Amino acid sequence: MKAKRTGKPVFFVIFVLILALTYCAFFGIENYYGDTREIYFKGAQDIRWGIDIRGGVEAVFSPDKEDVSITEEDMDAAKAIIETRLVNKNITDYEVYTDADNHQIIVRFPWAADESDFDAAAAVRELGETALLTFCRNENSEDVILSGAADIKAAQAGVDENGNYVVYLDFTEQGKSKFATATAELVGQTVSIWMDDVMIQAPTVNQAITDGSAYITGMSGAEDAKSLADKINAGSLPFALTVDDSKLQVISPTLGSDALRVMVIAGAVAFGLVCLLMILRYRLNGVVTAIALLGQLAGTIACISGFFSGVDSFTLTIPGIAGIILSVGVGVDCNVIAAERIRDEFKKGKTIDGAIDSGFKNSLNAIIDGNVTIVIVSVVLMGAFGTPDSLVAKIFSPIMSLFGSQITGSIYSFGYTLLIGVIFNLIMGVLASKYMLKSISGLKAFRKPWFYGGKTNA
Repeated sequence: MKAKRTGKPVFFVIFVLILALTYCAFFGIENYYGDTREIYFKGAQDIRWGIDIRGGVEAVFSPDKEDVSITEEDMDAAKAIIETRLVNKNITDYEVYTDADNHQIIVRFPWAADESDFDAAAAVRELGETALLTFCRNENSEDVILSGAADIKAAQAGVDENGNYVVYLDFTEQGKSKFATATAELVGQTVSIWMDDVMIQAPTVNQAITDGSAYITGMSGAEDAKSLADKINAGSLPFALTVDDSKLQVISPTLGSDALRVMVIAGAVAFGLVCLLMILRYRLNGVVTAIALLGQLAGTIACISGFFSGVDSFTLTIPGIAGIILSVGVGVDCNVIAAERIRDEFKKGKTIDGAIDSGFKNSLNAIIDGNVTIVIVSVVLMGAFGTPDSLVAKIFSPIMSLFGSQITGSIYSFGYTLLIGVIFNLIMGVLASKYMLKSISGLKAFRKPWFYGGKTNA
């Protein structure tokens, strides 16, 4: 059966698209109107670097009132709200500790991407005050039923009569009346729970609730129930959290100020050498590999920098950079397997088109197996060391709670960059490489087996 050729322009179309993605991912697209910066696409300069690379801030949060009774549960709830805000801002490289005896919460987090004056007080403002919790009709955040401490007295994790984990709610007299009226009108519909304009739950109303209490179902376990209860209590705390400016500290990066520049230069040189070796070894296959690797790297950077609309920059740590490097290595391996299979097909006497088709086909299983294995490892790492609200994190939380929370952001960053890199490897190293090679092989100037690993020019 004759191999089907790919159109000659396909190579150039994919090549131009990869170049465009690379430029936008690394340099971004922006415009200035006076002193106002209008960002169309974020670039590498918008990446939020971890504490280990760029340093950060240590702040001490305390209640703003001394005449209220503050329990350990209140402090845990306040800690939960700070962690939720950090995660919602895609700040995964953080440390949060509670000093219940002194009613203090110590928070360490990295500088923002656009931070230039390293003003610790200004950096802390992005965490804000205590969260505002609201109950709304359906999923409309503008149609508020209940709001904060005025309507919600307390929330507590527990177990219902069927042994399922739930969160019990206790309303104030004012909240009891408002909730009874609203739930009577919303039977069969949902009541959404919002915190910091982020919906955290949307339970269905089964019947009107008139006794001043309710419970939320759907918890996956005790930790999940406690986490949600803490968030609700954080939104109804009788105090706000303030920052003691005298205790603000600037955290220096562990690698020094020039480490990032050195890493970028070293990475660029290493990437160039890898591409050069691939070209020398595999000729035209190597050229296609270099282009595919560039697309893989650009796609990974785009997912980290917040390139896509509505997505904040991901916090990139040193282990995260290691994940990028490892994923590029996986990409090289993917293309080497395909190139070697194509060489083997030439030894069997195949034509150029037949060798390329058979080479990619015979290498696909090995490539998929290797990449899927790494995807599984990446997902496990993100779940084990990642944000507490994710499904995989809840599965691994009983085991990973034995380890210190200070490693969470770094290892999560490694898993994230490795996962994204491998996904783009499958896109670039399997699909893009195949179609680029099939396309360019149709050009008369490249209709020689030598360009693809064959030994003859016939």
